[in-house]
Parts: sequence; C-alpha cells; structure tokens
Amino acid sequence: MKTITKLFMLFIISALALSSCGSLSAPQLAIGDQTGEHTILVNGVGKVKIKPDIAYIYIGVHTERPTASEAVSENNNSTNNLIDAIKANGVAAEDIQTSNFSIWANTQYGPDGLPSGTSYVVDNTVYLTVRNLEQLGDLLDAAVQAGANNVNSIQFDVADKSASLTEARKSAVKAAYEQASELASAAGVSLGEITHIEYMDSGQVYGYMGYGMGGGGGGDMASSSVPITTGQMEISATVSVTYVIK
Repeated sequence: MKTITKLFMLFIISALALSSCGSLSAPQLAIGDQTGEHTILVNGVGKVKIKPDIAYIYIGVHTERPTASEAVSENNNSTNNLIDAIKANGVAAEDIQTSNFSIWANTQYGPDGLPSGTSYVVDNTVYLTVRNLEQLGDLLDAAVQAGANNVNSIQFDVADKSASLTEARKSAVKAAYEQASELASAAGVSLGEITHIEYMDSGQVYGYMGYGMGGGGGGDMASSSVPITTGQMEISATVSVTYVIK
C-alpha cells in the first residue's frame, strides 16, 4: 500500500513539473500583430481634382426606309458624310472606330393586330476619341448637320493621370499619418515605424452627356452650337497603414 502511495505521489510531482515546464516555454503574444508588437491600423484617403483633357463619344446614324437597299444606301451616304465632317473638325482617322453596324426588319401592326407593313432599320455607330475639348461643341454641331441623329454618350477623361495619382497617394499617406498621430496622442502612446502599407486607386468620376435625337435625318435639324461643360474629375487613392505604437 505504501509502495502504491509513493508511486502516485511521484506521478503527481512529475505531472506538475511537466506542466510548469510547458507554461514557461509557451509563446506569449502581446496585443497587436503576429510579431507581438502593439500596432495601430489606420486608413487615409487622398483626393485630387483635375480638369479633363480628352473625351470619348459614340455618334451614330439611324435610318429607316421601306426597303433594305434604300435603308443601307442612305445610311452609308450619311455615315460617310459624318466621318468626313468629323475629320474636318480635327479628329484623326486613328481616333475614329466603327463600334456597331446593324440592320433589321421593323414590322408594323394595324389596329386589328395584323401586320400592316414592314420597314428596314439600319444603325451605324462610330466611337470617337476627341483630344481637343475646346472644339467639342462645334464638332457635335458639324456631326448633326452631316447626318448624325444619335449621340449615345460623352465621357470625359484625362489622357495621363500618373502625376495626379501620385499626388493622391501622397495625400492619402499624409492623411493616414495625421489620423494615426491623433489617435496615438489621445491614447497616450507614441508612433513607431510603419510595418505594413496597402493602397488602392479608386475609380474616376467621368462627366456624362446623353444626346439622342430619334430616327430622323440630322441634316434637317436647325443648326445650333452645342454647349459643353467639362467640369472637373476627381481621382482618389486609399491607403491602409499599420504603425507600431510605443
């Protein structure tokens, strides 16, 4: 009986010793990142306003006639006149691209619900890159007079945004630092080195203008200069910065 008691006590002592060794060797992680350092994570946003210097436009000719041959022939003539007018107003040939050509039968129905006739519709749309925005209004006016009767959209952009993006990123990092400094001061700690940075460039805000004019011939419309206001674009960048705090 004494032998069993001694063995049991030795077992208890050994278990306590092993438990003690295990607790001494276990890693102790401080609140913060995986390195054990105390950290603070902040986000900063930088925004830059810039003036557009380029525009993208879809301009088309919509034609509807009793026969397919008439519709195609008239549409071709109008589209050729349109392209000539576009080139005459300073748009280079490489900045003009056909984006859509379609033809289909349009069946009309009478009051009784029965087919009463068929006409044929042809659409031809070109995609333009306009690099001289000062002449954009005159270009649209010339396009309408040449036969365009459908302008789907105008999107403004900046040809080279690299400098503006750099400025936005710097502004975002500065905003993150100011926020981190404010929080650290309020918490009674000080900022250390940066351990991690992530950033994302946000989507740009484009100007947009719709200018549809139905299915009639554009040349029948009264001439008028199209007022265009480019406004400003906003480019932004967001950064997430992790600082060590002491």
